[in-house]
Amino acid sequence: MSEIFDLKELIRPDLKGLQPYETHYAPDLVRLDANENPYDFPPEVREYIFSRLGPQFFGRYPDPLARDLVSDLAGRFGLDSENIMAGSGSDEIILDLMLAFGVGKKVFIATPTFSMYGIHARVAGALSVEVPRGPDFGLDLEALKAAGAADPGLMVICNPNNPTGNASDPAEIEAVVSSVRSLVVVDEAYIEFGGESCLPLLARYPNLAVLRTFSKAYGLAGLRVGYLLAGREVIREILRVKQPFNLNSFSQLAAQSAIHFSPLFENRIREIIGERERLFQRLKDLPGITAYPSQANFIFFSAGRPAREVYTRLQERGVLVRYLEIPGRGGFLRVSVGTAGENDAFIDGLRRILQEGD
Repeated sequence: MSEIFDLKELIRPDLKGLQPYETHYAPDLVRLDANENPYDFPPEVREYIFSRLGPQFFGRYPDPLARDLVSDLAGRFGLDSENIMAGSGSDEIILDLMLAFGVGKKVFIATPTFSMYGIHARVAGALSVEVPRGPDFGLDLEALKAAGAADPGLMVICNPNNPTGNASDPAEIEAVVSSVRSLVVVDEAYIEFGGESCLPLLARYPNLAVLRTFSKAYGLAGLRVGYLLAGREVIREILRVKQPFNLNSFSQLAAQSAIHFSPLFENRIREIIGERERLFQRLKDLPGITAYPSQANFIFFSAGRPAREVYTRLQERGVLVRYLEIPGRGGFLRVSVGTAGENDAFIDGLRRILQEGD
């Protein structure tokens, strides 16, 4: 039987050509490619976490609903626990949203943006429909309203947007939410660094959901904790498709501890914002560089020469950034805001590359 087995007979034809999300593992480089928090996790928070590990902590399954974490989040945002669901990073929740609301439907995505929205849509058997942003990467409100009004489905808006760093006003997003027949998911992964949250709109629009993460501002990218804030009906539908023990006990405790020490992290957020502004100014001062203002913890820029070449040369100099090919617009680079020393190493390497020429 094994001699006649052909794996191709089992492969989904709709996933043919789908490229996995591109990741880089380069521990020996200055890593400014993944929008992570550049600072070491605070030792006092680590000590607090380990002090709360009780008997059987690792031997029992986690709370499937992360009730203690959800309760802390509810208190933080003034919502009921029934309006919140925690997940293993934003990625898991995005896929759950696609499974609950996108299968067999259209998923409208304001692009360019985080590529995993489109990948998760295809994995869930949804039709991914790109709605291009304007020349300045702002939302095309009329195009979004027209797309979402024609077909009921799911719509995803990243705000502040990854990779471009710009933020949309909540009034713009409200104009879309109030005009479409879709569930509108606003991914606020970078909201702690700038922009204005859409959370106040939740009480008025049952077709709005807001996605957040502990990976960026709170330095928990390695433990994968995300959460969704939405109406009870939306949360109830997602719970139908969610894995039962999706968020491990240690990650739940770490996220609770980050909330407990939120003033400490808020100080670090201010430091990152300060470094972002310094880095932005230094980029603007380099010849040929076009840097876009950012409300996130990264800066999107073009180098006045092939972006792939600059990306490769930076790697050769020990600095890893993100290379992005934007359809119809060409190649760009995105650099995460690191520590002062990391940012200086990046600027120094980029300056030397520009001076070297071709």
